[in-house]
Amino acid sequence: MKAVEMRGMSDEQLELTRKDVVKNIFHLRFQSATDRLETPSEILKAKKELARILTVQRERQLAAEKKKAAEKQPQAAGK
Repeated sequence: MKAVEMRGMSDEQLELTRKDVVKNIFHLRFQSATDRLETPSEILKAKKELARILTVQRERQLAAEKKKAAEKQPQAAGK
């Protein structure tokens, strides 16, 4: 899934997707440890997807903090 698609998701959908990806990484690592993993590149792909999700979540968090700061600023700027 691309970052553009993730940005279109709601916060709840994004969180559920993050949990699924973390579970998937766990299972892939378990398969890797027991030598049953057919494609080792799947672990890297899952980690990149997790990084994309975390990046989008962080962007939203920063945007919310910036919005709160902007709401407080006009009061101080009027003085």
